[in-house]
Amino acid sequence: MPSEGLWFGVPRWIVVGLLLGFAASCCAAGLFYVGTRWFPGRGTGGGSGSNTDSERRTVEIREYLDAIDEPYAENHPVAGTSVEFYLPGRDVAITFDPRTFYRLERTATHPVLVEHELPGIHLGSRLPFETPEVDLGRDPAERDLKPYDEAFAVLGLPEGASESEVRAAYRRKVKQVHPDHGGDEDEFKRVREAYTAAREAAATGEAAS
Repeated sequence: MPSEGLWFGVPRWIVVGLLLGFAASCCAAGLFYVGTRWFPGRGTGGGSGSNTDSERRTVEIREYLDAIDEPYAENHPVAGTSVEFYLPGRDVAITFDPRTFYRLERTATHPVLVEHELPGIHLGSRLPFETPEVDLGRDPAERDLKPYDEAFAVLGLPEGASESEVRAAYRRKVKQVHPDHGGDEDEFKRVREAYTAAREAAATGEAAS
């Protein structure tokens, strides 16, 4: 007959602890799965750019679609995934994620991939229908930038940030874009180049001049 306080020859408190730990792990895994399925992040799967790039592209595309009077929905579900913009009258999906783009190519929906370098005003050349000419001001790619402004912008820093702020911002950003963590090789290179330029500017004080 088993001794009191023992289950299968093991102290009862150990068995209870193991069972509770297993149950807690299952609950945590279930909550994580439900959260990622029901509440995906903005711009699901946007592995080809930083949050700053995504926000800029979103604003520019929204302005362009408003200018050409094209109805759209943002963060819309299409074929089991989520796209940044969906044009219901055209069945066109606009995404920042190459994986989503290639997946939608196998569906009836026409996907349009927008890279982080593409200004919103140039979206019309990608759309599979005729678009009117609109004037949204100067092309963002042609704006005059002060030296090092772009490097600080890539790191999400204001002009004139200190060396310690540059290093901290680089560490945060590189974790998001490093290829070993599922990031994009081109974006990783862009962040490294921005870090080099911003660090030099912070060290010499040129960014504040």
